[in-house]
Amino acid sequence: MKFDMSTLFLIDKKDGFTPTLGQLVSMMNYTRDTTLKAVEGLTVEELDFFIHNEANSIGMLLGHMAAVERIYQIITFEKRDPTEEEEEALRAGLELGEQGRAAFNGFPLEYYLEDLAAARNDTYKKFQALKDDWLFEQTNWWWNQPGNNYFKWFHVFEDELSHRGQIRMIKKIYIKEKDRLVK
Repeated sequence: MKFDMSTLFLIDKKDGFTPTLGQLVSMMNYTRDTTLKAVEGLTVEELDFFIHNEANSIGMLLGHMAAVERIYQIITFEKRDPTEEEEEALRAGLELGEQGRAAFNGFPLEYYLEDLAAARNDTYKKFQALKDDWLFEQTNWWWNQPGNNYFKWFHVFEDELSHRGQIRMIKKIYIKEKDRLVK
């Protein structure tokens, strides 16, 4: 996924989207661009590195980002809870832990980038078919409080931003660990 640098820092209209959805897309594009830059060129060894026995790897976090986006597609676009089969298919990415360790191991960066791009492309296709009013539709959400689709999609990229910070930290620790082992 490549982004137009001349508009990356503008939260504004986007071709093919209604005005407010375009603003949301602007924020999601910036977030994804910074994630892609954070993982650029990583090897399988770097993607699978754990800073301790209970930590997530970078590969696990990338798998999590794609799974979160897919679950929110179901919740917001289809206006329903995921089926047991859908939850099971996404469980390793959503919950991580031991299941995530087993599911997201040994893959090259391209595997994760293709998964992220496919999820995002599906999201944007749906966004293009929606009107801005959809963003403000409310349902009961966390702790039985009202939440709208705008917040839900804000949460998708806010979650990615949080995990991108973890990715940057894991990369720094990996480099220090490799340097320590070489000395």
